[in-house]
Amino acid sequence: MENLGRIIAEGNLDQDLIQIAEKVKEGKRLTTEEGITLFEKGELAYLGVLANYIREKKHGNKTYFNRNIHIEPTNICVFDCKFCSYSRLLKHKQEGWEMTEEEILETMRSYENKPITEVHIVGGVHPKMGLHYFANLIKKIKEIRPDIHVKAFTAVELEYMCRKAKVSYEEGLKILKDHGQNSLPGGGAEIFDEEIREKICADKCSSAQWLEIHETAHKLDMPSNATMLYGHIESYAHRIDHMNRLRELQDKTGGFNTFIPLKFRNKGNQMSDVDETTMIEDLRNYAISRVYMDNFDHIKAYWPMIGRKTAQASLNFGVNDIDGTIDDTTKIYSMAGSEEQSPTLTTEQLIKMVLDAGRQPIERGTLYEVINDYSDYKLEDNSVAY
Repeated sequence: MENLGRIIAEGNLDQDLIQIAEKVKEGKRLTTEEGITLFEKGELAYLGVLANYIREKKHGNKTYFNRNIHIEPTNICVFDCKFCSYSRLLKHKQEGWEMTEEEILETMRSYENKPITEVHIVGGVHPKMGLHYFANLIKKIKEIRPDIHVKAFTAVELEYMCRKAKVSYEEGLKILKDHGQNSLPGGGAEIFDEEIREKICADKCSSAQWLEIHETAHKLDMPSNATMLYGHIESYAHRIDHMNRLRELQDKTGGFNTFIPLKFRNKGNQMSDVDETTMIEDLRNYAISRVYMDNFDHIKAYWPMIGRKTAQASLNFGVNDIDGTIDDTTKIYSMAGSEEQSPTLTTEQLIKMVLDAGRQPIERGTLYEVINDYSDYKLEDNSVAY
């Protein structure tokens, strides 16, 4: 509060930025024009003060993480997204992978006695892995680990599954829920602006379909996450438009858990000529997301994508969640050239990362229920090695 008050009182800022700071202090919602102004005029230090004020007002020093793994059944995909370094088209399937059902279940069995609380299932859109295949797979996963939270399938995967199975989004999601799926991840949103989407991912689900699928999930009491792919060919106005569409849906359903800005990485894809954003721009983007997305409780920095140092710094720029242990179970960003080529951290390493940033480490479940508070954890205890 003191830092925010000083910014307003000093009066040496652009008048538009002073007015925005006053609105933040009063807890008022920013307009789309004000959101764009933050991108165009807001320097990092100013944005950090605003974002940290909101972050601490909502969460104090609490920083959340979970113990999770990813299962990526295949990277073979019918879609051709220009920014994607992960997938391989069906005609190049020899370059990709396709896990069998037994291989997937064996992966789950290998974690039977480990304290993970979530399995995150996403991958390429494979024409032979349909709605009923995945519904039965989830049922078998729950037989192995009845307690595990299954967060599965982007809206891109779900749109294709439902279309191929000739069912509505509601019918498809009900089938998955009845077999044990608990929530949806936020992938596939990319940028909602239709012109940009046409250039970078023209053949997959539309922005309207993405939003409809998540709205339908929320109506079925299946919460979800939301993402935004930033730092490629979009403008600041496109970012705010994207956040605004999410903010409007959150007003309507309240079903989003968290917002996750995802940094575009340019290695090994069809957009390698596009420069990546700097760390400063990454932190500005996190901060503006926190300020603009006023009805989202949580802002997450996905540490395998941006690296541990940037994730740690983001905790002072509005972020209050750094994802989970992951245990080297995802290739999506390492294949795109992210800093973390082996994305795995022990619980102790995550706790240390948060403590070293002066924050309070909280192990959470997928829906942000508190599992353990490690505020007083002493690293020499060695009590949470996994």
